[in-house]
Amino acid sequence: MRKIFIAATKQNDGKTTVSLGLIFNFKDRFKKVTFIKPIGQRYLEEEGIRVDEDSVLIEEVCGIRCSLKDMSPIAVEKGFTERYINRPDKKSITRQIKESFRRISRGQDLTIIEGTGHAGVGSVFDHSNAYVAKLLGAKVILVSSGGIGRPIDEILLNKALFEKEGVGVLGVIINKVLSDKFEKINRLVTKGLQRKKIKVLGVIPYNPGLARATVEQILEETGFEVIYGKEFLENYVSQVLVGAMRSKGALKYIVNDSLLITPGDREDIIMTALECYRGSEGKKLKVAGLILSGGIIPESSVRDLLNKAGIPVLLSKADTYTTAARVHDLTVKIRPCDTAKINTVVRLIKDNVDLDAICKRI
Repeated sequence: MRKIFIAATKQNDGKTTVSLGLIFNFKDRFKKVTFIKPIGQRYLEEEGIRVDEDSVLIEEVCGIRCSLKDMSPIAVEKGFTERYINRPDKKSITRQIKESFRRISRGQDLTIIEGTGHAGVGSVFDHSNAYVAKLLGAKVILVSSGGIGRPIDEILLNKALFEKEGVGVLGVIINKVLSDKFEKINRLVTKGLQRKKIKVLGVIPYNPGLARATVEQILEETGFEVIYGKEFLENYVSQVLVGAMRSKGALKYIVNDSLLITPGDREDIIMTALECYRGSEGKKLKVAGLILSGGIIPESSVRDLLNKAGIPVLLSKADTYTTAARVHDLTVKIRPCDTAKINTVVRLIKDNVDLDAICKRI
């Protein structure tokens, strides 16, 4: 049975994107493909069990039929690390991972194992990604984001940590490369890593659509309050704009699918947003939604307009800067309902990753 461990050089480099794309594309080459994320740090409650959200995504989208708990045996919940430091129990974690992996991989042709960050993540509770890959007898594909010097440095550092545990690195995938730099980065990174005897398995162009959040995702992550437009929460956001300037100055920055953050008493900014329509779509507003900061609700006349605007309006009790920072720091994850994003991921992997080379190396 073949095994591939997907790790990354840092957070949000695209491990789940690569895992998802590989599973879909390898279904044409292997009869039975399965998935496990041994250690997860972002979890959901499913049937009373804490499971990593990436495992839920893969199970639903890829049609993998097995125990969700086995797909996500260790959920690093709040207080997990502190409890482990006070009462370490390496054997228990090892046992749970090995038993879940045994059940998940039984009768399968290929198992995709998704790590949780770079090679050293998990060391604090004696289960770094490098150690878990060794534990499961898997070779590694490293995922890094676009660039030249930094990705190469980070790849070499991670490779060293895996090799210290006796884990082989199949190669690397460079993700999120800007289109105007694609040819240059592809050429130089491939050449630079060849000098270090590291195989570049793929270079994937950046697709801005994959990073677009819906207003509902922002709501779920922030806990803001919905005032109006609950039925429009699935609006996608292309950019986040802070409306703290004069209303005339804001006009040139409002583009289609903008999310506008502004204090609730800046009625001039709110009215400007409600007067910005898309040129080719009649009376559809440019703004995808509004977040009113400071816990301030506008006057009744403005509230009436917001209620009729056909966009979601959220209320944040925090000041504008804090509100904007919370939105900016969000991690946008693909959800099972994001069909267009999933199809894009499958196509990106198929078109830009050397699947033949991976098959030969495992």
